Order: sequence, then structure tokens, then C-alpha cells
Amino acid sequence: MWSSLNEWFWQDRFWLPPNNTWAVLEDRDGLVFAHPRDLLAALPLALALVVMRFTFERFVGLPLSRLLGVRDQARKPVKPNATLEKYFLTKGWKPKEPQMALLAAQCGLTLQQTQRWFRRRRNQDRPCLTKKFCEASWRFSFYACAFFGGLSILYHESWLWMPEMCWDNYPLQPLKPALYYWYLLELSFYISLLMTLPFDVRRKDFKEQVAHHFVTIILISFSYSSNLLRIGSLVLLLHDASDYLLEAGKMFNYTPWRKVCDTLFIVFSLVFFYTRLVLFPTRILYTTYYDSIAQWDTFFGYYFCNTLLMALQLLHVFWSCLILRMIYSFVKKGRMEKDVRSDVEESDSSDGEVAQEHLLLKNGAAHRPGAAPADGPRSRLVGRVANGHTATT
Repeated sequence: MWSSLNEWFWQDRFWLPPNNTWAVLEDRDGLVFAHPRDLLAALPLALALVVMRFTFERFVGLPLSRLLGVRDQARKPVKPNATLEKYFLTKGWKPKEPQMALLAAQCGLTLQQTQRWFRRRRNQDRPCLTKKFCEASWRFSFYACAFFGGLSILYHESWLWMPEMCWDNYPLQPLKPALYYWYLLELSFYISLLMTLPFDVRRKDFKEQVAHHFVTIILISFSYSSNLLRIGSLVLLLHDASDYLLEAGKMFNYTPWRKVCDTLFIVFSLVFFYTRLVLFPTRILYTTYYDSIAQWDTFFGYYFCNTLLMALQLLHVFWSCLILRMIYSFVKKGRMEKDVRSDVEESDSSDGEVAQEHLLLKNGAAHRPGAAPADGPRSRLVGRVANGHTATT
């Protein structure tokens, strides 16, 4: 059964242009071509990259964070409370105000004490700045090496400057060793990112990141198996061009080096918009959509490749919106505040509670003998009495 399924899956008409077979891609006369089985080497290499990553973070990233002045914010410990802990783990880490008041009554705490407990408990699960820095430093190191290494490999290739040359004599394009090793390294890295997801900093665009990793892995595997390494290498190079700048900016965002962070953010934004929203659609998508079928009819691989590339472009648009939000904040405040994809560590007093306490003080509901605590479950009732919203008896 497996043999039949494998034979059906690798049919020529699915992955190769019409009138081409896998037989034409067999090694011969000193020419080496890409074979799907070559990608199996990516699995052990991905495991090696995971080991390298944790070693790098421990012996390079951590000392570098201290050298650049990364300081973790002191976190106050959470007092043990079985009722609140059970709710936090089973029902949610941010209960609504009515539920918060009910939990406060059950535990014999004031509303403010209960809110503070949940804030501290949430902070306890948030990664510290040092962890974020180490993770960003590893990705920066890889993306920088991948980009400049890939650029050195492709610099003298005609298809780097004229993407339409990606289809010259396709699929009879021999595999160059340097391109193979670079391709294999990129595939292994994205596989390693999926392996380490449970240990990575979880951001607000987590689902989009997972989708991006899966689409990238499928695209790399498909393009290699179908000998589309030329167009695949351009896609990888365009992505790496801005990724290492992003990780560098994130690194300095966790340090006191604000001007460096702001400068990197500006450079990253310009490179990202140009490579992802200008070059990618006008050079990559155009050539895969039009130039690729100039010599033959469409086939399944044509639609499959363009669908995945369009999925990548939609993710580019999504991240562009996030960057525009950061640019708006940058222009408004004159500096980079934070990564909008990350959760911010909360202080012991939230803005909402400060405003509530100010209102109660203004209305005379506090600092009176016998007055109910401004942070207790009855604080809202006290506020209404002070405002004359409840009839006196």
C-alpha cells in the first residue's frame, strides 16, 4: 500500500512540466541533480542546530546580554492560593471583573489584592528579557550568516539579477554543491524552529509564525524536489535580507541602547517593505506566475507553488500592518516602545485601578472612618453611593 501511495504521489505530471519525467533528472555524465531523498539529511542537522542553539544561548547570548546591559525586572513572588491558582490554570489567566470580585469574596481578599495576585501570576509565566535577548541573538546570528552566505553564493549567478533566468533550460539545471548546502541549512533551521516552539517566547502572532514556518518548510522541500532551486534561493535570500535586521533590533530593544534600536528599526522597516512588498510581488510572484509557463502549459506544481507563495505574501501584508503600528507609535513618541507582538510585563497597579482609586478619592469614598475599602468587592457600590446614584435609607 505504501509503495502504491508513494508511486501515485510522485507522478511526473504532478511536479514536473508536461513532457518531462523524473528520468531526465537522474545523475549522468558528471552532472548532479536535486533528488527528494537528499532532504532527509535535514532531520539530523535540525537536531544539531537545536543543540547548537542552546549552547550558543548559554555561552554566547547570556554573557552578551550582560555586556550590553540587559536587566531583568524584579518580580515580586506570588503568595500561594489554591483557589486562585486552580482558576488560573483551568479557566483563564485574566478573569473579568465580576468573576474577579467573586474570587476575592471566596478567598477573603479585597478586589485589588486579587487583581494584584493575577498580575503577579501572569508575570511569573512571562519570559524575562534575558531569555528574549538570547533567543533573538541566536536568530540574528543564523539569519546574518544565511543572508551573507547566500548572497556570496548567488552573487555571480544570472538569475539573481534577472529572475526570468530561473526558467532557462528548466528542469535540466544541475545542482551546485554550495547551493545544496545552503538550501539544506535553511530547511534544517526552519525545522529546528518548529522543534523548539514549546520553549520559545510565545508572541501574539504565534499562529501566523507557525503557519509561516510550515509554508516555508513545504516550499523549500517542494522547490528542491522539483529542481526549482533558482527561484527558491531568491525567496530565501529576500526573507533573510530583513530577518537579521529584525532580530538585531529586538536585541537592542532589550538593552539601554535606545538610539541603536531606533536606527535598526528604521533600517529594518525600509528593507522589509522594499523586499516583501515591492521585490517579492513584482519580481518573484510575477516570474513564477508568467515567465514560468512561457514554454509549457500549466501543471499541478505550478498552481501549488504559486498558492504557497501567495500565502507567504498574505503573511507579509499582515506583518506590514504590525510594523506600521510600530511606526505610528515611533513617530508619536519619538522612540521604539516595544514589540507589538509581545506581552508587556505588568506592574502591581494597573492604569484602570489607579483611575478607579482616583475617582473614589475625588468623590470622598475613601479616607473616611468606616468607609469600605476602595479596592474591595463592594467598591463599586460605595462609588455609586458617593455619587448619589443609590437612594439613602
